[in-house]
Amino acid sequence: MPARELQEQLNALREQLEQNPPLSEAERENLHELMQQIELKIELENQTHDTSLADGVNLAVERFELEHPTLAGTLRNIAQALGNMGI
Repeated sequence: MPARELQEQLNALREQLEQNPPLSEAERENLHELMQQIELKIELENQTHDTSLADGVNLAVERFELEHPTLAGTLRNIAQALGNMGI
């Protein structure tokens, strides 16, 4: 998934968060930090193999999968896009 599609997925995640799903403040803050990290990677077009970012996204998928499947699905798409970009 090219960077443009990754940005679209981030926008979709942002829109989902704006609908105020029942998340704790810590969960919401964690997702915002993760989104900022991803956006920085896109801006820098850093093609290194930074597994910590991908690991963070995958952990978020696991954490939200049962109670927030829509968020988890979008995060899965983001993880796939990062993998396709070599990140």
